[in-house]
Order: sequence, then C-alpha cells, then structure tokens
Amino acid sequence: MSASDRAAGLVIGNEVLSARVKERNGALLIERLRARGIPLTGLSIVPDEVDAIVEAFLLARRRARFIFTSGGIGPTHDDVTVRAVALAMNRPVVQLPELVASLTRAFSGRPVPAEALRLAEAPEGSRLIHGPRLEYPALACDDVYLLPGVPELFEAQLETVLDGFAARPVVTRSVFLDAHEHEVAPVLDAAALAVPEVEIGSYPTFDPKAGYRVKVTVEHAERARVDAMVERLVRELPARVVLRVE
Repeated sequence: MSASDRAAGLVIGNEVLSARVKERNGALLIERLRARGIPLTGLSIVPDEVDAIVEAFLLARRRARFIFTSGGIGPTHDDVTVRAVALAMNRPVVQLPELVASLTRAFSGRPVPAEALRLAEAPEGSRLIHGPRLEYPALACDDVYLLPGVPELFEAQLETVLDGFAARPVVTRSVFLDAHEHEVAPVLDAAALAVPEVEIGSYPTFDPKAGYRVKVTVEHAERARVDAMVERLVRELPARVVLRVE
C-alpha cells in the first residue's frame, strides 16, 4: 500500500506528556480513520517544541499523505504548531484574511491584540474548512489538517474534515480458538506470507471468562478476500481448536 493511501497523526502538547491532561484525541483519530477505511501509519505524541514537531512531521510525511495534528494552534507562547508545520513544509506563516476579519468582528471594531491575531496565522497556501457543526473552521494546508487540542473542538473539526473523504470501510472477521498462540503460529505465518495484502492479527486472552484463548482477525477492503482467508485458516487449523467464526 502506498503512502498516498495512508494517514499519520501528531498529538502535540507538553500537558499530554506530563499527564496533566489525559489524551483523548489520538484514540478518537484512530477510531474515526478506521471507520473510514483510512490506514493509520503511526501516532506520535510530541512536546510543544518547534524542532520536535518538525522532526515528527517530516517522518510522518515520508510514510503518509494525510497528516492530522492535534493541539498547539492557540494564541499563547506554547502554541507553536503552525510555525513548526510551516517550517517543515518550507512555507512562510501568513495571516488568513477571513480569520482576521472574524477576529475584527469579535473585537467590535477595537484594535485586535497581537496575541489574538496569532489565531489568524497559517502556513501559506492554507484553506479553511467550514461545516454546520463548527463554530470555528478547520485549518488545512494541502493534505495536512491542523486541529485544536480541546477534545470537543477536535472531534467536531475532525468529523467535518472526514466528511470530505470517501468511505472505504474495512471488512473484518474473527476466528476464535482454543489453543495457545505458538500452536497456531505456523498456520498463521504461512497464510500471512502467502497473502500479505490481507491483514491477519492474533490476540491471546488470559481471561477465563472469555470463552476462547486466541482471537484471530482477518481484515481487507474486499469481503471476498476476507472470506477466502477465513476459509483457508479454518481448513488448515486443527479442527479441534476452532471454536467459532464471526
């Protein structure tokens, strides 16, 4: 799968790394991208430091086309995401006229403080994404989406951004086994090697109430490919270990 099909996420904030704030946006991003069928190559948590953001951004950009950031786009000294992303993209920081006009209206004709005008800054070439559920538009630059760190705002803007993506839901089926992983590993290894484009996952549980010992998942965008792999696994695994297929 090429980078053009993939996304990466950057959660930015000292408050997350210091546990002053419990991180929620990364988990939501994973969930919503999966629902859309957009593969996520990685999720990084980085401090409010320009160099750290640039480094993480450039690494993500090598692996993915779509980059989603969370946090660091406010008016205070530690909000450096816009500057860092602009630097990583080799673009100057500019003020977007629509945001300047919005701030001017908010201050009812009074001079807009320089600190507030930071809210109008964006990498050159950025655009605003509006939606009915948004009080504030989402900021995008090419395929980079700079979203706020406040969970309620992040969720609303993320949903609006993803409305513009074509849905490619992933088909998933599960095979539940009464076996240890090492007992079924040869069959799983051979299947994964033979058909690498179909993703196979193996997840043991040690909960005696679960009713199984290993859950094997099979995933692909095409149901026929998933069904074929499930049939292969059921055929090649010892019949005694297969409890059920969902």
